[in-house]
Amino acid sequence: MTTRRGLLGGGAALTASVLAGAAPPSRWGERDYARAMIIDAQGSTGGGQRMTPEVIAAIRQAGMTAISMTVGRVGSGPGQFRDSVAEVARVAQMCLDHPKLLLLVRTAADLVEAKRSGRLGLICNFQDTSPLEGDLAHVALFRAMGVRMIQLTYNTRNLAGDGAVERADAGLSDYGRKAIAEIEAQKIVLDLSHGGARTIAEGVAAAARPMAISHTGCRALNDVPRNVGDATLRAMADKGGVAGIYLMPFLRASGQPRREDLIRHIEHALKVCGEDHVGIGTDGSLTAQRTDQVAYAAQRKFYESRATRGIAAPGEAPDVLNLIPEYTSPRRFLDIGRDLAARGHPARCIDKILGGNFARLFGSLWPDN
Repeated sequence: MTTRRGLLGGGAALTASVLAGAAPPSRWGERDYARAMIIDAQGSTGGGQRMTPEVIAAIRQAGMTAISMTVGRVGSGPGQFRDSVAEVARVAQMCLDHPKLLLLVRTAADLVEAKRSGRLGLICNFQDTSPLEGDLAHVALFRAMGVRMIQLTYNTRNLAGDGAVERADAGLSDYGRKAIAEIEAQKIVLDLSHGGARTIAEGVAAAARPMAISHTGCRALNDVPRNVGDATLRAMADKGGVAGIYLMPFLRASGQPRREDLIRHIEHALKVCGEDHVGIGTDGSLTAQRTDQVAYAAQRKFYESRATRGIAAPGEAPDVLNLIPEYTSPRRFLDIGRDLAARGHPARCIDKILGGNFARLFGSLWPDN
């Protein structure tokens, strides 16, 4: 097992490793963070649909512009539509209950307003098309409720296509192609994360508009199903899409991922896609993340539940936390920006990675009404 001492020790050596071979450091810090659009393309507040004192404190500390958070169900099972309607409604109500702290993002103008007012914008997303229960008319209904991003598949097979853990990797179904067309017609962001390699590639090819792969890594650096190959990343970028790099175990072949692993994947994605097509989707919570024995116990329980349900992906483990130890505070995006600056990345590029690229993508797809 990776121990807490192993997680947090060796900081000086790690910093040296991160900086090795870097260009001269650039300037990027608190003022830049306060100025920039900071967007987590896949995350959560840490409280589900509850505003606990911990969540409220984290929101105030973080200074984020927006988080795209999952509000619908994933996987097969009864009640997907009903439960997802209820979750979207709870998030909308949460924003109404905390108008000085939260803003439900429906338009590109709402992103600008969230930044201007210092509130956290919440973007409702589905990580599966299962909430539609096969009826594409539900796409318009969920859009009216506030859903602004829909992921085609989760890890397993659904009506739209094969997810990342399906051995067949049969790609998109005819229904999946129709789903893409309807998602785009409703001005909702198409997300291809969690798909099988063929599903993602065919999704990029079928899309008429720019799309997101909101939380993923580079398969060229770690060949696991949840990461995406260079050819598909390049095709996504060629259509104007944005890939968000996650802070997850899939960044390395084994053991706890570290700061250097995230930077390595970001820099590889920059080389493949270009600086206009890379962002961050942490796949984590905004609240401070623990690395103690309580966290390990929770991870074991979480992993065992996912394994039992058949939705765990290769690279997940009971003794590897779903985080990066150097980036566990609510202001982790600030720390990532500083590390990118230490590598010599200019402020222009850092601004794009930390949210500017997703802001541009969302702005190109969401009408201001």
